[in-house]
Amino acid sequence: MIRVLLAEDQGMVREALAALLGLEGDIDVVAQVGRGDEVVDAAVAHDVEVAVLDIEMPGMTGIEAAGELRRRRPGTKVVIATTFGRPGYLRRAMESGADAFLVKDAPAAELAEAIRRVLRGERVIDPTLAAAALAEGANPLTGRELDVLAAAADGSVNADIARRLHLSEGTVRNYLSMAIQKTGARNRAEAVRVAKEKGWL
Repeated sequence: MIRVLLAEDQGMVREALAALLGLEGDIDVVAQVGRGDEVVDAAVAHDVEVAVLDIEMPGMTGIEAAGELRRRRPGTKVVIATTFGRPGYLRRAMESGADAFLVKDAPAAELAEAIRRVLRGERVIDPTLAAAALAEGANPLTGRELDVLAAAADGSVNADIARRLHLSEGTVRNYLSMAIQKTGARNRAEAVRVAKEKGWL
């Protein structure tokens, strides 16, 4: 039996996925969590072989949890199953060490097959999303530009962002200006929206 962990913050969705996977003769859902920061401990405690992670979760995103799993439990395979089929998320998930990336509107049989395939050492990516990621190209924003943009997302002024990130106000202004330019936005709020829509933030 393949020992699986499900991480999904919506209880009904998580239980439905567990029930569907439980119908497969070779898959055993041994652990379920509703927060990203509970993933690694649950994976270790239940000796899981495959972790199926949502992206948007409290505590830690599925992408961050995938990176933590890769560092602390490298033998565990990671399948990202999300409603957010964005090319930027796909790139970030693969960079963090995910083995598969599927959108949740795929049939449950596809998820079960992805679990089997990653255990055989294969990479599984939703083909439509893979094509979109190639067409989209790489994220043009640098790590620091993303940090500043993320800090600006709650409407913070430059002085607050500068204090939080230990930068000068001028440097914050420059990073925001570059982020606005690179995203083709008119202002910082629009730059944040574009970056989120593309899965860069």
